[in-house]
Amino acid sequence: MDRRTFLISAAAASAVPFAVQAAGFVDYTPGAIDAALAEGKTVFVDFSATWCSTCKRQERVINALRAENPDYDSKLTFIKVDWDTYKSADVTTSHNIPRRSTLLLLRGDDELGRVIAGTSKSQIKALMDIGL
Repeated sequence: MDRRTFLISAAAASAVPFAVQAAGFVDYTPGAIDAALAEGKTVFVDFSATWCSTCKRQERVINALRAENPDYDSKLTFIKVDWDTYKSADVTTSHNIPRRSTLLLLRGDDELGRVIAGTSKSQIKALMDIGL
């Protein structure tokens, strides 16, 4: 492979994760989760902090899974709740969220599952698969 082909291939391959990350999560605002649930959507909620290394690892795994399976984006609504802003707010306390790096899956009035501080691909995938 010549240098030009290699550079073009490397640039194209590196752009894929950024496209998924750009689609990313909807930033939480009060009422956003309830509104999505009222529309009949299945909501994947990520309680995270920008400084949290566990949260960053979870986000990388989630983005990789979303890149592998487009059904996640078509069937789940992803909402990120900033822990530093909302750790004492109703969105956190009403769902009994114990800490940042908690992932929650909701549909209607039901909690379908949660992962607390888990970073394994299989654990996060199992949670996301429940929503499909």
